[in-house]
Amino acid sequence: MKLFFRSLVLLSVSFCFGAACKSTGGGRNGVGGSAGAGQAGSFSSAGAQATSNTQDAGLPASGSNAGASGGPDAAATTATADAGASTAGTGVAGSGGQSTDGGGAGADAAPAFEPCPATGDCKVLPLGDSITYGSTTNNGGYRVELFTRAHADNKHLTFVGSQQDGPNMVAGVAFPQNNEGHPGWTIDQITNIADTNQALKDSPRIVLLHIGTNDMGSMSTGASDRLEQLITKIVTALPNALLVVSSIIPLPWTDATVTTYNATIPGIIQKQTAQGRHVIYVEMHQDFPSDGLGTDNIHPTDNIGYPWMGDRWYTAITSYLH
Repeated sequence: MKLFFRSLVLLSVSFCFGAACKSTGGGRNGVGGSAGAGQAGSFSSAGAQATSNTQDAGLPASGSNAGASGGPDAAATTATADAGASTAGTGVAGSGGQSTDGGGAGADAAPAFEPCPATGDCKVLPLGDSITYGSTTNNGGYRVELFTRAHADNKHLTFVGSQQDGPNMVAGVAFPQNNEGHPGWTIDQITNIADTNQALKDSPRIVLLHIGTNDMGSMSTGASDRLEQLITKIVTALPNALLVVSSIIPLPWTDATVTTYNATIPGIIQKQTAQGRHVIYVEMHQDFPSDGLGTDNIHPTDNIGYPWMGDRWYTAITSYLH
């Protein structure tokens, strides 16, 4: 069943796999780089172990009969690090060892992946059907809440795409109305334009993909395979961008079919990340507000459903924004 409606049509938990995950801190000293010199200790027998989760390598180790010994050349890794044995009575100052994770001494580790530029707006492409486009009331769909949250946190983004919908101003600033939401479109139709001459021509740094609702009727067979082909096409065309794929929101008249389709998406993403591609998952079906759909039981409402979606998207991408 195709949806030709002009839309009445994350706190979020997102899942990421492999190389697409962004580091949120990194360790100091041992984990971030060359650890500091260990302090000389006393009484230490065999030496204690310091784990990277609880203690900076190169600082005094704690444990049975340990004094304050860093140990000779203690290896600081993200696993456990032996603090080393000290000489009886005095202990030998250790060098702290070299980190296996790189980075400068005592500094936080660099994020694993940075799709957005350090300065200026990060180009975000909302991609999908009418649920992405927004509603006929010209309220901009989930993009309004996403933009509002980013602006409030002084994060810089803009939306790109060939379609336009939404208010002129949001949060006191000009609202970027662009998007690539096409009412009534299926996965195959989005795949047909997912290239650098059409939907991806603006070289977006983040792509938000919510697609499949219009495939859930008589076209549900093979929908997961078609989604996988679309995802592969996008990440191949944009190898340095972040692709964020969500499960689709509830569709009450065929929600069992939706649940079956959604259950395949994390596995598809995991196959991509195993190949070093930058794809993460956002859960949009579970916990969707019971009163979040409009009277057509398809498209989110402007006051509940869309803001909920915007929060989920924002939670998924906020750490990548600057």
